[in-house]
Amino acid sequence: MHCVVTAGPTYEELDDVRRLTNFSTGRLGSELARFLESQGHGVQLLLGYYATWRNEVDSKRTQIFTTTADLRDRLRALNGKGVGAIFHAAAVNDFGFGKIWSRFGDGPLEEVKSAKIPTRGGSLLAELVPTSKIIGGLREWFPDAVLVGWKYELVGDRASVTAQAARQLAECRTNACVANGAAYGEGFGVVTGAGACAHAKTREDLFAALGAILH
Repeated sequence: MHCVVTAGPTYEELDDVRRLTNFSTGRLGSELARFLESQGHGVQLLLGYYATWRNEVDSKRTQIFTTTADLRDRLRALNGKGVGAIFHAAAVNDFGFGKIWSRFGDGPLEEVKSAKIPTRGGSLLAELVPTSKIIGGLREWFPDAVLVGWKYELVGDRASVTAQAARQLAECRTNACVANGAAYGEGFGVVTGAGACAHAKTREDLFAALGAILH
């Protein structure tokens, strides 16, 4: 099967030299791509520019993405190219920059647009605006593909993050959602329905469970 795996962080530009990004090494998605290849699947890895994990990444089968919009465009470009499954593990920014204002001393706020925003002697106020959720568009672009999303949460408990994963399934019409992070605790939860959550203790267990979804 032709599989696509996204991994690593997106970033959003403040100006030409400053960026807002999520923390993500890209390791889990990259290792998942390698596992799927070992099972005989064809794999395209979309890897974030700021991902620090580069071990065993096949450059011939890897595209590097930058912003959230860039990742979205790269996924949409694969529409109609025989993609059978998408594992969307990338850490997509929830916010991008809107308007930017600067203030010098006790002066008024002034909107600023510059290739490099000056900050010497002044302060900066940045508007953060929500980015659109990529996972919400995947079913439209890939109506027949197996779709797997991620729900990484730091606050809450296992029950709450599992419920959020189940909500993602219903809202985005995905086939499965991986729940992890401090809210979930050790290991991973593979959620495939409102009340169905299989626990994977290790990465290897997770990869095996995700691979089984393809059969």
